[in-house]
Amino acid sequence: MVRRTKEEAQATRKLILDTAEVVFHERGVSRTSLNEIALAAGLTRGAIYWHFKDKADLFNAMMERVTLPLEETAHRSDDESLDDPIAYMRSSFLQALRLTANDPQVRRVFGIAIHKVEYVDELLAVRDRHLRIRDECLLHAQRGVTLAMRRGLLPKRIPARAAALGLHAMIDGLIQNWLLDPEAFDLVKTGQQVLDAYLAGLAAPVASKG
Repeated sequence: MVRRTKEEAQATRKLILDTAEVVFHERGVSRTSLNEIALAAGLTRGAIYWHFKDKADLFNAMMERVTLPLEETAHRSDDESLDDPIAYMRSSFLQALRLTANDPQVRRVFGIAIHKVEYVDELLAVRDRHLRIRDECLLHAQRGVTLAMRRGLLPKRIPARAAALGLHAMIDGLIQNWLLDPEAFDLVKTGQQVLDAYLAGLAAPVASKG
């Protein structure tokens, strides 16, 4: 009986998250109330509050279902056991592009996060999480670049922080622009070309000053 109750609770939580994705995508996050999500899911508002303390908590849980695997992968960029941290980061970024292009749920959730959220009032907590995740990813990328420089895989042309910021801005910008108009370019093909050009620039020998 206890197991069935737990399974039912998990099923209800999943239903709420699935419904929130659809309603947020249709209406935008700020314009959607928890009551509207409850009605769309065929539940009471109390059922939503049983699982989530507020809309920001629900939104962040929706994001985590999609982004946690990508975040965990990105956080390995500075693992000392990696033979080539730059090759690992390249693979991780390309995987993020492939998932965005090919997985409808990832595409929908990223679209909501990028284009359908206003960081006001109760959603300030969403902004805080967004910034925290960005800063963590940047830190691991910076450490990965530093590791590559220490091993002689990259020249010390620019600060590791600047190289990591460039990588992050490039991938983030590609995804944002593609979500606005998926027919404009092939996200994976173009993304790989741009990423490889950027990494080649980082790896190019430093010109002598003579």
